[in-house]
Amino acid sequence: MARLVKGSAMATVLRRAGHTDRTQVSALAERCSSILERLRDGAQSKRADDRREPLFTISRAADLVGRSSAAIREAEKDGRLPVADRTETNRRIGYTLAQLNDMRGVFGTRPWRSPDDPCAVVAVQNFKGGVGKSTVSVHLAQYLAIRGYRVLLIDCDSQASATTLFGYVPDLDLDESETLYPFLREDERRSLEYAIRRTHFDGLDLIPANLRLFQSEYEIAARMARGQGALLDRLQQGIASVSERYDVVVIDPPPALGAISLSVLRAANALVVPVPPTVMDFSSTAAFLAMLDETMQVLQEHGLETDLAFLRFVASKVDENKSMQRELMGLMGQLYGHALVRTPLKDSAEIDNASARLMTVYELDGPTTSRSVRERCLTYLDGVNAEIEIDIRSMWPSHDARLRREGLA
Repeated sequence: MARLVKGSAMATVLRRAGHTDRTQVSALAERCSSILERLRDGAQSKRADDRREPLFTISRAADLVGRSSAAIREAEKDGRLPVADRTETNRRIGYTLAQLNDMRGVFGTRPWRSPDDPCAVVAVQNFKGGVGKSTVSVHLAQYLAIRGYRVLLIDCDSQASATTLFGYVPDLDLDESETLYPFLREDERRSLEYAIRRTHFDGLDLIPANLRLFQSEYEIAARMARGQGALLDRLQQGIASVSERYDVVVIDPPPALGAISLSVLRAANALVVPVPPTVMDFSSTAAFLAMLDETMQVLQEHGLETDLAFLRFVASKVDENKSMQRELMGLMGQLYGHALVRTPLKDSAEIDNASARLMTVYELDGPTTSRSVRERCLTYLDGVNAEIEIDIRSMWPSHDARLRREGLA
């Protein structure tokens, strides 16, 4: 008891001396949460249940579905497709992603993998924060869903940036039982089905995260220290339990080398690494690759080999007005060769403004800056994601003939 009294007295002294104790930290955390709510309200960001799918014009729908506008009108006329909703002035309101997927079913243009093809499990990973990891993850998942693939996005990062972009306040809207945490902790669980949530993008599901997921890092590490190395396979087993439903699983791991990141490496069969062309980020990525090499070697020595179908680097947050970034872009091209995605993901006010609204560029109704800036931003995003899409399709033998016909093999 005397020790506790002494500790309490010491805490009082520390506060008086300008130090910060747990009570003050807790109060700051509560204030931050309150301010985040106000920022969300000020940005008019809708919560998950209130968000709606993006709409597509008939010409854009035709391009995405792989048929002409005339073919869509004909299918509506003969009853194969429902007639599109119209405004009072008889203009089409636009097609939802769900309607596009219905069209793909009618026209036989779904891009799904064959049941015999492997599910693509793509981890977007770098051990340094602030490189655009969650931005790349979420935009890649939404891009693939827009093109008709069945996609699962797994947020493995306790910071839950990807989860937030789908309209959730992670530590208010989500309980730990709705994340990966129970599956990683409880050996008796056999499926990730419990954690899967539908999103406002048809064909795109989400396993969300919140801060509690951070606790699993310590629990897994402690159990591994007791010789339970098989825990690294838990995420892989969880994905296998639901993979029949999906063509692609995109994983957003934490920006650190820990137990969850190791589990992600075990589960993934493809890796995308965002790298901003700055000296600090380039240096961190070099360290990441060295650590990745060592990690894969250690896993292999323990019979936990990692097999990647492809490894791609994305130059992210690029500002070509800066001479040093232009130089580093050239160096990255020489170093990474064909592994570097040809299209750089340039820094854009559209991405920043969408993020300020806790949204993505793909779901904005229109430009937040100007039409030309938005179109350039979409060109960068689509260019990056299209190259990764080809890599994914190259994993599927059932797509070989189509890739050759399209000149993409």
